[in-house]
Amino acid sequence: MSPRRGRTAGAVGLAGACHPGPVVAVTALTSALAVAAGQSAGRCVLTALAVLAGQLSVGWCNDAVDARRDIAAGRRRKPVVDGTVSVRAVWLAAFVAQGLCVPLSLACGLAAGAVHLAAVKAAWAYNLRLKATVWSWAPYAAGFAALPAFVALGLPGHPWPTWWVVTAGALLGIGAHLGDVLPDIATDLAAGVRGWPQRLGPRRVRLLLPVPLTAASAVLVLGPAGGPGVRGAAGLAAAALLSAAGTVLGRRWERAAFAAAVAVAALDVALLLLRGTAIA
Repeated sequence: MSPRRGRTAGAVGLAGACHPGPVVAVTALTSALAVAAGQSAGRCVLTALAVLAGQLSVGWCNDAVDARRDIAAGRRRKPVVDGTVSVRAVWLAAFVAQGLCVPLSLACGLAAGAVHLAAVKAAWAYNLRLKATVWSWAPYAAGFAALPAFVALGLPGHPWPTWWVVTAGALLGIGAHLGDVLPDIATDLAAGVRGWPQRLGPRRVRLLLPVPLTAASAVLVLGPAGGPGVRGAAGLAAAALLSAAGTVLGRRWERAAFAAAVAVAALDVALLLLRGTAIA
């Protein structure tokens, strides 16, 4: 293989090892939330870059930590398993992205940056230890709750976010955790990973998944003053249907559960945009 082709393959491998789906989804949703909150164009870009760097670091850290387990399980879809990229390169990318995340986050304000960096550290703690414990849900809840706080604290005057947007974020994080882990529960258990969803088992996780997702939408719709209105009620009904669809389709399409969590989060951000509800 020529050096150029080798570099191209390595870049493709790194792109695949960062968990591109969640990286794009979380970055896009947080960017939309920044727009909905009224951040300036420049601050929206800065917020997006900080979140992107943080999510890349988390994704690469996850694949690097899981490399030995993925190889043993024969997960050929993972770049570190098929040899597209080395574990060392993935670790290096994770630390570089984490290093970039620090100044990008703090450029949004000291309080905002501290909140976002704490969320990124929580995600690293999940990768390194907590994913195999009953507390595996906690980094997801903290991380998703921190994103609207990061956006709100980045506004002029650095206001604290409203209770309901933080609560909804935490609930969405729990739903995302359940949906993300669901397809891999059997292989995780075989490898000795016993996080909260693995202890529940796939059937219970599928049944539980709609609860935090629908609850998150309910908090967003009912939390702000002024009542839900027609749009809010319709959004809540749509969220419940999407959550239920993720549970049903998850039996045949392994990624449907996580896709439902992303869809509900997108719907919730759209509700904020349509209703013009302030998050701080």
